[in-house]
Amino acid sequence: MLLEIHSHTREHSECSHISALTLAQEVRDKGLQGLVLTDHHYVWPSEDLAALRKKAKLEDHFVLLSGQEVTTEDSGDVLVFGPTVSIPKNTRLSAILQRYPDAALVWAHPYRKAARPDPRNLEVSGPFHGIEVFSSNHTVRGNVQGLQDWHRYKFTALAGTDTHGEGYAGTYPTQFDHWVDTLEDLVTEIRSGRCRPFFKEIPRTGANLQVTEIVVGTKGRRETRERWIIKKLHSRSKWQKARHAYLVMEDVFRQGFDKGRYRVPEPLDLDPSTQTVIEVGQRGKSLYDMLLAVPTKEGRQLLEDVALWLARFHRIPAAIPVLGPFQRSEERRIQNYMKRFVRCDHPHTRRVESLAETILAAEKGIAESGEEPFTLGHGDFHPKNVLVGQDQLTDRSSLFVSAIDFENAQAYPRAYDVGTFLAQFRNQFHESGILKNYTEEAFVEAYQQNASTLPSDFLRQVELFKARTHLSIASYLIKVGMGDSPDLWRVLVEAERSVAVYCS
Repeated sequence: MLLEIHSHTREHSECSHISALTLAQEVRDKGLQGLVLTDHHYVWPSEDLAALRKKAKLEDHFVLLSGQEVTTEDSGDVLVFGPTVSIPKNTRLSAILQRYPDAALVWAHPYRKAARPDPRNLEVSGPFHGIEVFSSNHTVRGNVQGLQDWHRYKFTALAGTDTHGEGYAGTYPTQFDHWVDTLEDLVTEIRSGRCRPFFKEIPRTGANLQVTEIVVGTKGRRETRERWIIKKLHSRSKWQKARHAYLVMEDVFRQGFDKGRYRVPEPLDLDPSTQTVIEVGQRGKSLYDMLLAVPTKEGRQLLEDVALWLARFHRIPAAIPVLGPFQRSEERRIQNYMKRFVRCDHPHTRRVESLAETILAAEKGIAESGEEPFTLGHGDFHPKNVLVGQDQLTDRSSLFVSAIDFENAQAYPRAYDVGTFLAQFRNQFHESGILKNYTEEAFVEAYQQNASTLPSDFLRQVELFKARTHLSIASYLIKVGMGDSPDLWRVLVEAERSVAVYCS
């Protein structure tokens, strides 16, 4: 069962602004099965709990209990469950343990204010029967550190919202293995270690990268819950790119992409000491998956929304540092593409060299002409890097589009992202059969109508960057051992067609 075990009411905690009635109703509406009131140095009498139950119209099966939060002299704040009398402030922890040997003591928000608990207090043999690892009184970094310490030291972990106001009660519930009806049941389950924070942990791994998605709590009536994406980098170069992407998202998020129809994930924390990046996880599917599933009419609207996202993104007066000058970074990337063909002595090497030379010369011309003011570009904009979500499942107006993976973001011509998207779109959906339902012209037109003034040769530039993207796709096929596949021939033909259009 799920309980909220850390909460404060304005009736008996001076620091709280939420009534016990509202608190109980919010916890119930969150989908939890019970609430434990833990006002400071105060235990609710059973008759007051009964009156609250009646006033809040709580179901009979909803559990309503009371413990207390005690500010100790030597061990900070502690949740004490069991005693039915109030414990004075500044009582020593040893005195509580001696006077109430059958109580359950939980260390409250020990990671607050960036604190790092002494490992001796986290051991199973330590002074506490449980440790609160998730709390609204922690930063996200503190919650993540608590999770990591729990995995390391294997103590009994709990979660508690530490509610003091309206709107967030029940955010961090604790799951109990067995049903709890009484205060004695609660004490027994905590002391026996038959409880844990209620969350979902989804680990994913990759080259020099460990990604974990954490989903905390229940949806409740609002269908929302906290999601964190934790990225731990294992190489210095990968960390630098992840840090760069974080700073880009931080800047973009602040400039109007924090809510509404067009968004980026909210950056939450950057920890250089552990090379860890934490951002909000957004609920949704990639544009790629959505277009394979939705009707054509809906898909066309999604593509228009993506074009509008990109046009709006390109209007941002970015204040972030770029990875390097456009020409220099392009020369490095395209040279790396060429090396893959040369190393395997691919029969199309000369053909690819000709394409690369033409593309680099054209990019140099654009950079030196001065006609096109470069802007912040995504650098890897394609259907699998665009997320489509919906805040409320029953409210279509809450739909949003969001872009992820900003590692290659820097100053680009605006046609770069447009050309990249169109080339990747054609390649990713080549075998799906849906390309006939969508036109490049519709995407480009939606972008143009919402972009600021574009250069006179914008459409030609789009063809150039389509060719450049097809070249990168061909290089990737070599990398994954598909150098002899028909797909490589296809993307090279696509690249040559786009170059021909650009040069005409």
